[in-house]
Amino acid sequence: MERMALEHRSGFACLVGRPNAGKTTLTNALVGRKIGITSTRPQTTRHAIRGIVHRPDSQLVLVDTPGLHKPRTVLGRRLNDIVRATWSQVDVVAFCVPADQKVGPGDRYIAAELAQLRTPIVAVVTKSDLARRDLVAGQLVATSNLGDFAEIIPVSAYTGEGVELLSDLLIQRLPPGPALYPDGQLTDEPELVLVAEFIREAALEGVRDELPHSLAVTVEEMKAREGRDDLVDIYALLYVERASQKGIVLGKNGARIKAVGTAARQQIEALLGIRVYLDLHVKVLPGWQNDPKHLGRLGF
Repeated sequence: MERMALEHRSGFACLVGRPNAGKTTLTNALVGRKIGITSTRPQTTRHAIRGIVHRPDSQLVLVDTPGLHKPRTVLGRRLNDIVRATWSQVDVVAFCVPADQKVGPGDRYIAAELAQLRTPIVAVVTKSDLARRDLVAGQLVATSNLGDFAEIIPVSAYTGEGVELLSDLLIQRLPPGPALYPDGQLTDEPELVLVAEFIREAALEGVRDELPHSLAVTVEEMKAREGRDDLVDIYALLYVERASQKGIVLGKNGARIKAVGTAARQQIEALLGIRVYLDLHVKVLPGWQNDPKHLGRLGF
């Protein structure tokens, strides 16, 4: 019994749910550091981002996925493919349902797909701080009616309530095994990808509804300034689909893109631990969400 208690566990869990269910915020809370971008806009996450939780007796690799949705574009279909490919390869799935929104057709659709898996499912009522306790209790009941779940718990990534318990419940369902990543590593996302995501997050803040799905970011170059060891130069392109959207991103006299640069630079400097010069340009790429060639160039 003592040997079993000391047995190290390691494996993968993915967080799934409809768009804006709080998956990325919860992933960041579980890892203890920001490794994915968040926004009030649905479908902010576009990659399966891995965050790593280290414990003396275990290592939990969390995969945050895009929100499963009814796709209207080639990009949307590819994002849904990412979700399904991910949940078919993990050891346990955390199904996220927000406490502040009624259970809807999207939740029922995802639950029905999850029911076909042999993987254990932990149901998580997220954003529990945004609803009264009686409403959270009602949401727990409504969520439990969606399927046969191994566990169901309320969690608030904002207050931390339930975060540690969720981590425990996921780890309990991992197989015995050695650590998969070096101690201290919190994500396996390349720095270039994280930098591009932080820029996109800053650009999404406070924009109109039409823009989020039409915005993509690529880092064209990132290198140390010649003759300097305390400064990194980053050149990035923000892609939109229409000239009117370019105007939104730039703002009057370029004021908005400057604010985007300032906000993104703070996040990037915290990530890299070094001063950053950030050069941003906006480019119109008509219909990129439905063009496989453009999607490939943009990393999708």
